[in-house]
Amino acid sequence: MAHVRKLLRDNLTTALTGLTTTGSNVYQSRVYPIASNKLPGLLVYSKEEEIEYNSMGLPRIQERTARFTLEIYVKGVSGYDDLIDQICLEIEEAIYANITLGGYASNTTVTSFDADFSGDGDQPAGLATLTVDVLYRVREDNPDVAI
Repeated sequence: MAHVRKLLRDNLTTALTGLTTTGSNVYQSRVYPIASNKLPGLLVYSKEEEIEYNSMGLPRIQERTARFTLEIYVKGVSGYDDLIDQICLEIEEAIYANITLGGYASNTTVTSFDADFSGDGDQPAGLATLTVDVLYRVREDNPDVAI
């Protein structure tokens, strides 16, 4: 089996694939940049996770909050804010239509937004980042099964 965090990332990626604006340009990577012919596009990856223990008897129950980063890349000559906001709208609608991410999560919330723009290169580009917190529970000795 796979770690529940991987299952959550896969389900999040699936939920975001096929959106009107970004289509199939959704990738689970933060190492390689998105090619300009794949823009607008999304990167989906997990960056950190907080773990709390909710029981004393062994094996203990862990309540975990996985923090996923969604990077939104756009390129063009104008209208970055509008395009980024449209993509964010589509992302949020997709996330809140399936907050359990295939039954693995207890809750999913968008917790922050940040945007930056660059005039470097042949066309200006915009980058926005959404942070998505996903709450799930596992037994400490079995992190591949959500409870």
